[in-house]
Amino acid sequence: MLETILYILSIVSMIIGLFFLVVAIVGLLRLPDVYNRLHATSKCDTLGAGLVLLSLALQSEMAVAIRLALLILFVLITNPTAAHVIARVAYTTGIKPQIGRSDSND
Repeated sequence: MLETILYILSIVSMIIGLFFLVVAIVGLLRLPDVYNRLHATSKCDTLGAGLVLLSLALQSEMAVAIRLALLILFVLITNPTAAHVIARVAYTTGIKPQIGRSDSND
């Protein structure tokens, strides 16, 4: 019974994680400037990768699950930090955020 519950939780976690990773890709391709792209990818990529790694941890042995949990913690710390550094560099180099809507007909 417990194995079935873990299997179902693993599948659900994998599907939700893959959904968030796809949303991050769409945000990266569709959003107009570096700040919006960073916002979409850092949030969705962190959550998506965490859920995929959680899904893998639920299906693995305890020693591997502990390593995957440490990897989840590493991703939770480094993804937002890297996005902050990229945004700060973009700001200091003079890249302005896009304000308002941009019409392709202009």
